[in-house]
Amino acid sequence: MVEHYIFGGDYNPEQWSEEVWNEDVRLMKEAGVNLVSLGIFSWAKLEPQPGIFQFDWLDQVMDLLHKNGVAVNLATPTASPPAWLSRLHPEILPVTKDGVTLWHGSRRHYCPHSHSYHEYATRIATKLAERYKDHPALVMWHVDNEYGCHFGECFCENSANAFRIWLQSRYGSLETLNFAWGTAFWGQYYGNWEEICPPRQAPAHINPTQQLDWARFCSDSWISAFDAQKKVLCQITPKVPVTTNFMGFLKCIDYWKFATHEDVVSNDCYPDISQANWMIQSALEYDLIRSIGNRRPWILMEQATSNVNWRQRNASKKPGIMRLGSYQATARGANGVMFFQWRQSKAGAEKFHSGMVPHAGVDTRIWQEVKSLGCELKKFDQLLASEVEAEVAILLDWENWWALELDSKPSNDLKFLPQLYAYYAALYKRNITVDFAHPEADLSRYKLVLAPNLYLVTDKSAENIKSYVKNGGTFLLGFFSGIVDQNEHVRLGGYPADFKEMLGLWVEDFIVCPPDQFNRVQTNDGKQFYSKDWVDEIKLNGATKLAAYVYDYYADTAAITENCFGAGQGFYTGTQLDENGIDWLVEFICNKADIQPVISNLPAGVEALRRTKGQSSWIFVLNHTDNCIQVSLDSPGQDLFSGEEVTNKFTIEPSGVSVIRQD
Repeated sequence: MVEHYIFGGDYNPEQWSEEVWNEDVRLMKEAGVNLVSLGIFSWAKLEPQPGIFQFDWLDQVMDLLHKNGVAVNLATPTASPPAWLSRLHPEILPVTKDGVTLWHGSRRHYCPHSHSYHEYATRIATKLAERYKDHPALVMWHVDNEYGCHFGECFCENSANAFRIWLQSRYGSLETLNFAWGTAFWGQYYGNWEEICPPRQAPAHINPTQQLDWARFCSDSWISAFDAQKKVLCQITPKVPVTTNFMGFLKCIDYWKFATHEDVVSNDCYPDISQANWMIQSALEYDLIRSIGNRRPWILMEQATSNVNWRQRNASKKPGIMRLGSYQATARGANGVMFFQWRQSKAGAEKFHSGMVPHAGVDTRIWQEVKSLGCELKKFDQLLASEVEAEVAILLDWENWWALELDSKPSNDLKFLPQLYAYYAALYKRNITVDFAHPEADLSRYKLVLAPNLYLVTDKSAENIKSYVKNGGTFLLGFFSGIVDQNEHVRLGGYPADFKEMLGLWVEDFIVCPPDQFNRVQTNDGKQFYSKDWVDEIKLNGATKLAAYVYDYYADTAAITENCFGAGQGFYTGTQLDENGIDWLVEFICNKADIQPVISNLPAGVEALRRTKGQSSWIFVLNHTDNCIQVSLDSPGQDLFSGEEVTNKFTIEPSGVSVIRQD
C-alpha cells in the first residue's frame, strides 16, 4: 500500500492519445497525486479479440506512472465485458424480472451466474496478475467496479439453477425449505427442487420468504463473483491487497458480509449538493463504510470535483465545497480521498461528469482547488494509524432492510432508510459521532445503541441486545420491531415478542394512519410534537410512560416509554415522530446515557469529530455555513495546516476546515 495519505483518482489513458500521457503525469506530480485506479473499463482495449491480448500500452502507462512517483491501484476490467463476448455468448447478458434482456452498449451488462462470463473474467484477471505481479507501481488490486450498480439481480435460467443450488445448501431438504417458506399458505408446497424458480412476475404477492431468500442469494452471488477474481489475484500476488468500491447504502448487497472479503474497504460517494442536508447524507455514508470495515481506515475511492451527470439537474460545487467534503471523509476515518476521474472525458455518457483536470484545462478554479488539496494532504500522514471515536451505535442489518420492504405489509410506505436517517440526523446535529453495528455484533463498547427499526430479528440478535441492556447499556427501539424471525415468520404472543420483558410492555396491534392524518404526542413535562403514519397500541407492563397521544380513541396511551432492565434501560417509541420530537427524544436519551458532543455549543451547520492515536488526538471542525464561526476548545493545540499554536478559541471561515492536534 501507499505509505502516505492517498490522493488521486480514476485514470483512463485509453481515452487519450499518448501525447497527453506525459502531460498527465507532470500534472499529477504538481498536484501531489500518489495513487491512481487504472484500467477499470479497459477490457476491450486489453483483449480486442478473444484470446488476443494487447498489454504494450498498459506497460507504457505503468512504467510512466512509476517513474513519476505515482502508484497504481490496478483494476480487473470485468465491469464492462467487450462486445465480442456479448456476441459470442449472449447468455452472459442479464435478464429482468419480467423477462427483458439487457443488451450491450452500456456497462455492467453481465449475469453474475454466467459460467461463460466467469471463465473469461478469470482469464483476464489472471493475465493481468501474471504480467504485473513484479511491477513496482502495483500496490493494490481493484476488482471489477461498483458491484450491484444499475441492476442487482438477474432472473435468467442460469440464475434459476444457481438459486436452487444455493437453497439446497441453505436448507438441505425440501421439508426444511417448505417449513421456512410457509408453503402451506396458498398451497405453494414444493416436491422437487426443479419446481423452484426465482421470484419472477406473478399474478399476486409472491411468497415473502422466497423473496427474502432471493435477496440473500443475489447478495451472496455478487460476493462470490468478487471472490472468484480475488482468489486468482491472491495466488499470484499474495502480498498485494485487494479492494472493490462500495456504494454506501446500496440495498442489494450485504456490505457487512462483503467487507470481510476485502483487504481494504473503499467507497464511492456522490451527495446531491443541491440539497441543504447533503453533508448529513455523506457523513451517514462515511460512518457506514468505517463501521463495516470494523472501524479500520478506509478509502474514498470516488467523489466528484464538482458536478455529476446522472441526476435530472446536476449541481456544481461552490468554491471550497470539494475541499470541505474531502475533509469530512478524512474526519470520519478515510486514509485517502480520490476522484472520478483524473481527466474529464470528451466523449461518452460521463463527459459532463467533472474531473480533476476539467475540459477547460488547468487555468480553472477546479484545478487550483485540486492542486491545493493535494498539497495540503501531505500533512496528514501522521493520522494514518488513528481511529474515530464513537460512543453511540445505530443497528443496521441488510436482511432486516430487505424483509421490511417486502410487499404485503400493514403499510408499504414504511421504508427503512428514512427511519435510520431521522435518528442519525438528530445525533449529527449534536456532533455526536455514530458507528453502525450489526445486531449480532459486540455492543459493549457503546454507551447508547439505537434501532430505529428492527422488523426482522434473529434469536441471536435478540439475545445479544438483551444482554447489552442487562449489562448496563442504554437502548432505543423503534416501532414495528421484533415482529418476525429469520424466516419471516411472525413471533407470536404480542409484539415485539422477544423484547417485551426488556421494554416492560407489549403491543396489541398496529394502526396505520392515512397520509394526511396527524396526531400529537405530549411528553410528561408538557412538550408537544406531531406524529404521523403509524401507531403502536402499547400496553404497559412495568414501563414508564414518557409521552402519550393527545387525540383519537387511543388518547392518553403511551407513545414513548422507558424501562429498567438489569443494569440498563430500554426505551421504545411507538410512532413516527416529527423532527422536533426525535430531537427531543435523542436529547433525552443522550442525557440519560451521559453522551457528550465532541465540542459543545457549536452553531447549526458546524461539524466536529475526533480521531485518536495513542496519546494524540486530532479535532476536525468543518464549517458548512456561509458565516465565520468562532470555536472554543477545552484545551489548546496545534493547527495542522499552519503549524501554529491554537489557544482555546479560533475562527473558521465559511466552508472552512480546521484540524487541531492535541497531545
